[in-house]
Amino acid sequence: MREHLIGGNGMGYTLSENGLYYPDLEINEEDQPRYGKYGMLRKSYLKNHKKGLYSSYLLAGKLIPHLNQISDEAEKRMTLLVGQMTEKQGVTEQLKSEDQMLWVQRLNNIRNAAEEIVLQEIVFM
Repeated sequence: MREHLIGGNGMGYTLSENGLYYPDLEINEEDQPRYGKYGMLRKSYLKNHKKGLYSSYLLAGKLIPHLNQISDEAEKRMTLLVGQMTEKQGVTEQLKSEDQMLWVQRLNNIRNAAEEIVLQEIVFM
């Protein structure tokens, strides 16, 4: 028996010690899962509401890169929105030193508002 062969689908197979051929699978650096909260929310959304799209990404091997990209975009958008909103609403370090509770309250409101925007624009589209 040959130790290595190429199947009809173009994929390579290697003979193992137990006499079975196993596919030669490689994971690219970009295919490594590194997504966080927003990637997991996107995955759950696709799985529950867009089953066809989820299956197509999964079968084509594009699910993890897609989730990584969504996570990156969402994080960048959150940073941008929080920065713009804090500047516009006057949530500064001076306010933090004068009234910490008010600063925390306003910053939490800004983060929640920014997250709602990000979820609607990027994650649940």
